[in-house]
Amino acid sequence: MKRQPRVVPLSKRGFNFEMQMWLFTRLSALAMHAIALVAFVGAMVMGARYHMNFADVMRWMFTPNVTHVQSTNLPDLDPWASLFWKLVAMALVLIATAHGVHGLVVIADDYIVKPLGRKIVRLISIVTMIAFSLMGLYVIWFS
Repeated sequence: MKRQPRVVPLSKRGFNFEMQMWLFTRLSALAMHAIALVAFVGAMVMGARYHMNFADVMRWMFTPNVTHVQSTNLPDLDPWASLFWKLVAMALVLIATAHGVHGLVVIADDYIVKPLGRKIVRLISIVTMIAFSLMGLYVIWFS
């Protein structure tokens, strides 16, 4: 006799923290792709197709910071240093940091079985996420 898999509807499972973090991981990955696409299209509109090589465009796409285009043949760097691109870079740094740290916590939970060990790893992860986010924001706003 073949057993049927047990299917529990979402209304009975609940929308707990683990489900929220699973959803955050998927949505943050989509958000990072969307931000990279915005940076790529923005670079093409601002003249990268004429004044930059492919490597510089890719570097701008994943880290839209004006220091990444200073060494190119761009005639004017002012559009590349606007508040909009700083906000885009800030969003990318914060989303990517949170996404990556959450991934590390998920992997660590697979190997650390004691509750105290998991709490320590999560505390270290939060401190690391805050430190890396602050470093990234410092580079974006003060470089």
